Amino acid sequence: MTARMDKRFAALKAEGRPALVTYFMGGDPDYDTSLGIMKALPEAGADVIELGMPFSDPMADGPAIQLAGQRALKAGQTLKKTLQLAADFRKTDVETPIVLMGYYNPIYIYGVETFLDDAIAAGIDGLIVVDLPPEMDDELCIPAIRKDINFIRLATPTTDDKRLPTVLKNTSGFVYYVSMNGITGSALPDPSLVSGAVKRIKQHTELPVCVGFGVKTAEHAKVIGASADGVVVGTAIVNQIATSLTKDGKASADTIQAVATLVRGLSTGTRSSRLVAAE
Repeated sequence: MTARMDKRFAALKAEGRPALVTYFMGGDPDYDTSLGIMKALPEAGADVIELGMPFSDPMADGPAIQLAGQRALKAGQTLKKTLQLAADFRKTDVETPIVLMGYYNPIYIYGVETFLDDAIAAGIDGLIVVDLPPEMDDELCIPAIRKDINFIRLATPTTDDKRLPTVLKNTSGFVYYVSMNGITGSALPDPSLVSGAVKRIKQHTELPVCVGFGVKTAEHAKVIGASADGVVVGTAIVNQIATSLTKDGKASADTIQAVATLVRGLSTGTRSSRLVAAE
């Protein structure tokens, strides 16, 4: 499974451009629409997909992603159905890496070994579990690595040089640099600070460094992508889904297309970012 992620980032490096990493919440606003969104992402230019696992108490998520999780749970989404979503996507796409992102509680209840086996069967390549620090690697990180699933760690502006080796120790796939402190969907960070942070992290690891939090437009993607190996977009996509829904929160005829249009724009920005850096 780690091979798919490594292959994708190697190909992008050869192209000389950063990855566009797109997040959406599994099952938002319903299973079928969610699958339609997932299938539309690579066609619109997404290089890696982060698939959100809805959870009732998402402490690190901003209001938009919290609401997406609530919509998904209300529509009957479960962790099992989120894995099924990936499996259904894999019927037509065997190349795009999928990273499951969320919290440990649903995985713990599911059972770690069963979850990892089912994740492999569904074609999952990596995990981002935001509430498991490196000190708890034995819980999920080490078992995931043993089964060849990437465990992707978050680094933040407060992750200093002393802490960074601990954070990076069992990280694989890529490093997700959260470019500001706070909840998801905040303002865009200062690009010069992002560039400096990426350089600092790269002194400690050979892994690609993808930057997220606050990226909403093609211009943002272009600026962040100039120094990062990948640009992560989540809240903007989730907001696009939310604004496309009917008054009673159901998918409209425009929902999937609205997401595809946004991602196409972000992809254009990402793909042109290195041209800016080279000028």
